[in-house]
Amino acid sequence: MASTRYITAEGEQALREELRYLWKEKRPEVTQAVREAAAQGDRSENAEYIYGKKQLREIDRRVRFLSKRLDELTVVDRLPDDRGKVFFGAWVTIESEEGDENTYRLVGPDEFDLSRGYLSIDAPMARALLGKRIDDEVGVRTPDGWKHVVITNIRYEPLTSDK
Repeated sequence: MASTRYITAEGEQALREELRYLWKEKRPEVTQAVREAAAQGDRSENAEYIYGKKQLREIDRRVRFLSKRLDELTVVDRLPDDRGKVFFGAWVTIESEEGDENTYRLVGPDEFDLSRGYLSIDAPMARALLGKRIDDEVGVRTPDGWKHVVITNIRYEPLTSDK
């Protein structure tokens, strides 16, 4: 299954900043280190040279990925008309059958981070929540069996766009 091509404005900004950092700061720094290592002579046994070349390949691979991915992403920079329903970008609070509450923001797959409460829109739980309202019960299949939760809150943060 192909990943969703939606991203929040903050997520797009973070990817653009990573691309800028890799291309303008990290790559020139590693290139200089490789140049200095190469000047030391025999490259076949020069660990600094070999490691530097490997780093450059990894940086270049990530730069290519980010450049291509940024071209195909759609930035969601407006709030939905019906803010009583769960859509992309919403902060959704759910309560489990055991009474545990969790709050997640539904974001694009390029920006998910469960430690920040960012749940990928492609995740089964997020897909189950889409289009639902407060007090709706949602069931989702997990590796441990079916999990049922109730939506207790939906909120959207005001979107700020620098464009």
